[in-house]
Amino acid sequence: MFFDRPIAAFFREKAHPLRSLEFFPPKDDAGVEALQATAEALRRIQPDFVSVTYGAGGSTRERTAQVSRLLREELGFTVMPHLTCVGHSRAELHDLADRIHAGGFRNVMTLRGDPPKGATEFKPAPDGLRYAAELVTLLKSRHADLCLGVGGYPEKHPEAPSAEADLANLKAKVDAGADFIITQLFFDNDVYFRFVDRCRAAGITVPIVPGIMPVLSLKQIQRFTGMCGATLSAKLIKRLEAAGDHTDIVETIGIDWALQQIRALIAEGAPGYHLYILNRAKSALALAAGLAA
Repeated sequence: MFFDRPIAAFFREKAHPLRSLEFFPPKDDAGVEALQATAEALRRIQPDFVSVTYGAGGSTRERTAQVSRLLREELGFTVMPHLTCVGHSRAELHDLADRIHAGGFRNVMTLRGDPPKGATEFKPAPDGLRYAAELVTLLKSRHADLCLGVGGYPEKHPEAPSAEADLANLKAKVDAGADFIITQLFFDNDVYFRFVDRCRAAGITVPIVPGIMPVLSLKQIQRFTGMCGATLSAKLIKRLEAAGDHTDIVETIGIDWALQQIRALIAEGAPGYHLYILNRAKSALALAAGLAA
C-alpha cells in the first residue's frame, strides 16, 4: 500500500514555500462530481498537499472519507483529512484513527471542532474529548507516525477568555505532539507576524502556515470573520462596498488583496500558505497565475 509522506518532512526540506488548498465535502453525489472537476483543474498548480474538512454532528463525515480517497487515489494529491472531537467518544476516535491510518493517510488536521449547527457552545460527547490537545495526544498514542496539523488563531479564538489563554492552549497542542500550525484567515499581514512572534516567545517552534481566504463576496466574508473572530481591513471593506453587486469586480478585488498578502508573506519568511478556496478553482488558479508572473 502507498503511504503519504508526512507534511512535516516538506517543511524540513524547505525546497520552496509550501502551497496547500482546503476542500470541504459536498452534500450529495452531484457535488462530489463538481468537486472532482475543480480538483482536476487545480492539479496544474501542483499543491504540496490538500486538506478536507470534517462536518460537525455527522453531516459530512462519510463524505470526508470519500473525498479524501478520491483526491488521493484518483488525482494523486497528498491529502490531510480533518478530524474533530465533535460527537465522538474516545472509542469512536480510536476507530477513526485506525481507519485513517489503515487507508494509508499519514497526515491529519486535528481540531476540537465547532458546535453542531444550532448549538451555542461546545459540549463533549459522552466519554469524548473537550480539547484539541487531547485529540492530538489520542492520535499520537494510537499511531505515533501520524503527522498532525492544528489550528491557530492570530486574533484569538472567539471562545478564549484572553489572548494569553488562547496561546497557552495552542502550546498545549504542540507540546502534545502537533507538527505544524495552520492559522485561521486574516487580512492584515502584521496580524500574522505578531502572532508568530508571540508563539516563538512562548516556546512554540513548529512551522506556522498562514491561512488565506480570497474574498468572493462582502456579505460572505463578513459572516466568516464574524464566526472566527478575524478582522476585515477597513481599506478592503471600502473597496468591496464600492464594487457593489458586481461579483466579477468583487472577486477581482479579493484575488488582488490575497495576492498582495501572499507575496509579502513569502518575502518576509512565511513557510508557505494555505488557501481556503471554498471549492472554487477560479481564485486559486488566478492566485497561482499572479504569483508566477
